Amino acid sequence: MTEPTTPQEMIAQAKSAYEAEEFTQAAAAFAAAQQAYTAANDPLNAAEMANNRSVALLKAGNAQAALEAVLGTAEIFAQANDQHRQAMALGNQASALDELKKYDEALALYQQSAALFQQLGERDLQALVLKRISNMQFRHKRRTEAMSTMVDALNAQTRLDLKDRFLLWLLRLVGKLSTPR
Repeated sequence: MTEPTTPQEMIAQAKSAYEAEEFTQAAAAFAAAQQAYTAANDPLNAAEMANNRSVALLKAGNAQAALEAVLGTAEIFAQANDQHRQAMALGNQASALDELKKYDEALALYQQSAALFQQLGERDLQALVLKRISNMQFRHKRRTEAMSTMVDALNAQTRLDLKDRFLLWLLRLVGKLSTPR
């Protein structure tokens, strides 16, 4: 097999490795693509590859390297007024911080990400981020907040399957029963 020479070939190799759950190889291929885009003076695509690398590193169990890979990319996207990728980068950074047990920092970035997705009308991505916030709140025994955030997440989703509709009904019922009269 020949070595990839273009960023597109490197990305294809990275995606193939990622789908095969060979996350370390995927991260290396994304890093190569990032370097190629940096050399071509294409900071937006380089930042995108850094984000992809971060996700692969997180899947490989290396949260510190994932955090280092994604740092600064949200700012690059913000400067380019690319709010969608900015929100994704904030979410990726929050995921790495969450794995590193830096919960307050992770929560703040997740909230920024969710707010951007809300502004963009990206309801399903907003819901995904809100669910992560809810999971963090639940793990830290902030159950009332976690339930409220999960209701917000489910309300943000564009489509609810049967399980989600039941969960939303149940959370609303618990909310009503726990409200003082």
